[in-house]
Amino acid sequence: MTNPEQLASASAATLRAAIRAGQWTGPTAGLARGYVQANVVIVPVDDAVDFAEFCRLNQRACPLLEQTQRGDPEPSQCAPAADLRTDVPRYRVFRNGAQQPDEPTDVRDLWRDDLVGFLLGCSFTFENALVNSGISVRHLDQGRNVSMYRTKHACKPVGRFAGNLVVSMRPFPANQVDQVQAITSLYPTQHGAPIHVGDPAELGIADLAQPDFGDAVTIRRDDVPVFWACGVTPQLALLNAGCELAITHSPGCMFVTDWKDVDQQLSCPAQLRIDPQSAVEP
Repeated sequence: MTNPEQLASASAATLRAAIRAGQWTGPTAGLARGYVQANVVIVPVDDAVDFAEFCRLNQRACPLLEQTQRGDPEPSQCAPAADLRTDVPRYRVFRNGAQQPDEPTDVRDLWRDDLVGFLLGCSFTFENALVNSGISVRHLDQGRNVSMYRTKHACKPVGRFAGNLVVSMRPFPANQVDQVQAITSLYPTQHGAPIHVGDPAELGIADLAQPDFGDAVTIRRDDVPVFWACGVTPQLALLNAGCELAITHSPGCMFVTDWKDVDQQLSCPAQLRIDPQSAVEP
């Protein structure tokens, strides 16, 4: 199954099977709609305590969903029988703080008994709620990866883990921004509400047409850029940490869990509650 329209309505398990078979190696935005997506970070056990604390102190960027047992690639809480070594479309590999040039689609040959996996919440999860509320998400409409940018704002460091915040950006018409903020705030484990609305220069971003990760999208005259903390943030921290070995997802190429997005939604007023059965085409 390689048709994006089919994968959009596929179950998480079906999408992971397609990824494992090498049938899908691209971004997962808009795929397996209704399921929680997750950023992936894999580090040696000697670095796991500090990285877990880095996540705790920087929860907006690194909301921790699950930490695997040492040497076990199965995320048994959020996707029993899945495999973090094969079920991500494309990986990044870091050695001694240097990102390797290749982005493999399978890291079984790199796996070791001392590795620990971390799954962090992803803003792709709340996009389904936006679409179901009739709000168009630009990168989904244009068939692109989300735009992501380095910022000037430093994360709280822990041991060797330090670096600046990365944000994702989605443009919306000005009259939809309040609704976007209200909906996404219901998903704190998926980065929650935006950290900034408006002028990108306040984040240290010079040009929205030149994202550091992902793809640029069309920004219209009446659009307002809206920014969320992003799970690519740990990849900058890994560059500074200099771990002997670290493995992550490639930006936009997420691990898709068996958890449903509605189960991550906070209790909210009825007028904001998202009905997963009432999909509205953007």
